[in-house]
Amino acid sequence: MDIALTFTSDDLSLRESHLIEACLRKERWAQKVLYEEHYPKMMGVCLRYAGNQDEALDIMHEGFIKVFKNLGKYEPGTSLNSWIRRIMVNTAIDYYRKVVRRRTEDIETAYHLSVPDADALSQLTEQEILEAVQALTPAYRAVFNLYILEGYSHREIADLLNITESTSRSNLVKARTKLQEALLRKNPSLSTAAFTDES
Repeated sequence: MDIALTFTSDDLSLRESHLIEACLRKERWAQKVLYEEHYPKMMGVCLRYAGNQDEALDIMHEGFIKVFKNLGKYEPGTSLNSWIRRIMVNTAIDYYRKVVRRRTEDIETAYHLSVPDADALSQLTEQEILEAVQALTPAYRAVFNLYILEGYSHREIADLLNITESTSRSNLVKARTKLQEALLRKNPSLSTAAFTDES
């Protein structure tokens, strides 16, 4: 006779709590489980900030070292996935600071290009979009990810990356332009209307 097993959110949070406690005791099996459970999503985050797979792995491994080192600061009841993601983003920012020499470009005004619309992007594979983002310079890639994907303001990005707000805006405009060019090259049938300036 088959018995259907169902897990409630209480069961899952109890399991997560036991897993975290085991990780805090530095039990290898628990660290392995936590790593493997969060690897796919966190690798996706790191790939967007990295220039290639090797850089993404470096960022992710360094990020998980920080996760295990700071797990005692995690607040039970909040999203563990979100907490780990924040560490990965911060690790990517630290990585950016270490390897990139930035050139400050102050401009009076920035022209805002819209992000390609959903219909346009649906014609491209996730891999094509990821490759286009990875092909951006580290400065453009960092600003694009922080602003578009993480929801940071230009002021917050300026503080995080030690640049001016106008440089953040300029880098976002240039990142969008480069993405537009790259994505149109990959799929010439895309409508250029998807990339028009915002009014």
